[in-house]
Amino acid sequence: MSIVCEFELNNKQEVFEFNKVARHANGSVLAKTGKTVILATVVSEFDNPVEGDFTPLTVQYIQKTYASGKLPGGFIKREAKPSDFETLTSRIIDRSLRPLFPKGYAYPTTVTVIVLSVDKSTDLQVLALNAASAALYTSDLPIKKSIASIRVGKIDDEYIINPTLDEQKNSSLDLYIAGSKDELLMIEMRALCSEEMVEVDIEAFSQVHKTNEINEEELIKAIQIGQDALKDINETYEKGFDSICKEKINLSLSEFSIDKTIISYIKDNYISKIEDAIKLLAKSERNSQLKEIAKFISLDEYCMQKDLKLETINEAVYITKRELVRSMIVNDNIRADGRSLREVRPISIETNILPSAHSSCLFTRGETQALVVGTLGGPKDGQMYEILQEKSTSTENFMLHYNFPGFSVGEAKPIFGVSRRELGHGNLAKRALEATIDKNYSDTIRLVSEILESNGSSSMASVCGGSLALKAAGIPISNLVAGVAMGMVEQDNKYCILTDIIGLEDHDGDMDFKVAGTKNGITALQMDIKLGGIELNVLKEALFQAQEARFHILELMHKAADEIIPSDALPLIEQFAIDPSKIMLVIGKAGTTIKEIIEKFSVAIDLDRNSGNVKVSGENKQNIIDACEHIKSISNNSLSKKYTKTSIDFAKLYKVDEVLKGKVTKITDFGAFIALPNGGEGLLHISKISKTRINKVEDVLSLSEEVEIKILKVNKDRIELASNNI
Repeated sequence: MSIVCEFELNNKQEVFEFNKVARHANGSVLAKTGKTVILATVVSEFDNPVEGDFTPLTVQYIQKTYASGKLPGGFIKREAKPSDFETLTSRIIDRSLRPLFPKGYAYPTTVTVIVLSVDKSTDLQVLALNAASAALYTSDLPIKKSIASIRVGKIDDEYIINPTLDEQKNSSLDLYIAGSKDELLMIEMRALCSEEMVEVDIEAFSQVHKTNEINEEELIKAIQIGQDALKDINETYEKGFDSICKEKINLSLSEFSIDKTIISYIKDNYISKIEDAIKLLAKSERNSQLKEIAKFISLDEYCMQKDLKLETINEAVYITKRELVRSMIVNDNIRADGRSLREVRPISIETNILPSAHSSCLFTRGETQALVVGTLGGPKDGQMYEILQEKSTSTENFMLHYNFPGFSVGEAKPIFGVSRRELGHGNLAKRALEATIDKNYSDTIRLVSEILESNGSSSMASVCGGSLALKAAGIPISNLVAGVAMGMVEQDNKYCILTDIIGLEDHDGDMDFKVAGTKNGITALQMDIKLGGIELNVLKEALFQAQEARFHILELMHKAADEIIPSDALPLIEQFAIDPSKIMLVIGKAGTTIKEIIEKFSVAIDLDRNSGNVKVSGENKQNIIDACEHIKSISNNSLSKKYTKTSIDFAKLYKVDEVLKGKVTKITDFGAFIALPNGGEGLLHISKISKTRINKVEDVLSLSEEVEIKILKVNKDRIELASNNI
């Protein structure tokens, strides 16, 4: 018989139904809110433990298109490769659930979350994690606490818990928090850009792009609000689920302990060698050296007498290394590379080093190096994708692709498809930069971050390099963005916060905390806690320490930005706006006018009929400017302050059948443009040049030739001509 739990939380009705479906799983639940139904299951293989000191957890979040009454897009009508949203949501669930498993849990476990039905108001990432946690908490696995997630928005300076999807569109903040009733486990945050009306004159207003960075104090306030909400939610869940929980199976947890006398012997006799290995900052070099030390120790008389295996000695060496790294930081305030706790590694920046790319930036921080390359395209060049809750296809016009090849860490492995980690790091960098791009910029931008070296926070190097690549490409951005990775080590009731952590400190530390922002505040943040929780006062200290590093990096980035020389490969583009009602004049009957402009000036033109936005691009700057002037003279009502020009009323200057002399200024396949004596130009169509048929205009006319022509037709904004000898 199924068991139903109903909760009223944050003005939303949530229903969790147990023991109805997927009853062979260790834990399962149908979670419902509105018309959304999500199935979450947990299965663990208790008879097949793995070797090694890690938790073999796999999380899959899957969306079925039938959930919104749609067929899968593409040629094959079956769900196949997971979308970016599915992969990123799987990562969120994994990072939130993993700290719940006890140390030594070595049993393969799979958490599967499937969206079966959906409505347009549900935040799927919030409900998916809550469903996964409910299935795990009520299962027979040794999980003794519930976790939940919430999203915090900010609309008109008011914080909102779990805003609807429509409310999120008006929010300046997207803060996603996961945790238990008393611990924060995972945080993701990004600023959301907007437009606001600013008074520029007594009766005039202008729309201004607003990045909506959030300062450290405000972010702590928002997190506190979220943590208070999580406490109430988890207490409600645990109280409602306790009577449903299956009896927990008594499992043996793997112990990875080494005889302390062996570790003591290594410390007493080989600590200096391990210290030297720690100073090798490259992961591959350090690991190789530690293995060599273990082999050397295995030949020691003491080890041979005790008949110690190389695996045991190797593990003892790594334990000693970890303890040494942590002790140096907490007790001596010394880091493996000799820096102080708040010091950023040396930074070098080079821009536009790739001559055929639209923009590029080589950003190097210590032993971490990112080459970020920018490419610009038109509005239609974006990535098409589908949202489960929307019927139509959407287009992504800002992309950031992150690649992490094996050679960046000295590993001999080929490059395959994009991993979850690569997708997650690229998404974090994208979230950090996206809010700074002018909301009215409609063209497509693709940034690719190629990680050439990695020793700590290549995602934050991608943020720094990506921001400068945007600047080098001439993209309108509000401010430069810098990113830095923070860490923490807690030991003996003491803790130290580390700025700009290297890979060794990430591996042996207790926190991975990435924060990116401008001089005005934070645009993106991601935090994972390995300790099982973090106090807000510690988080606040870390945020302000990160601010100090961010300002230092931004200072160097601004110096590099001042020295940018635009790439010769960068497309030449001019944009302006005209009265949308005049767009059809620019297009002309059956597109004749716009075709003539394109042919005459050798440019490409994109028009937006709704906004009146005009974009002109080409290879010759003067031709682009002349084309802009010509379009504005046709529209006769430019909204742009650039390239303004008094338009010519041809009807007042020329009369039909009037015979004049003019000079050929441009020859095209369909005719020639003739400069007229009283100003302006007219089109002499190929059919009006001669009484007999001609194949090429060049056979009859040449540039700068003076010809006698007759006014055939006069409009207010253009003139049609004919040869006088016809």
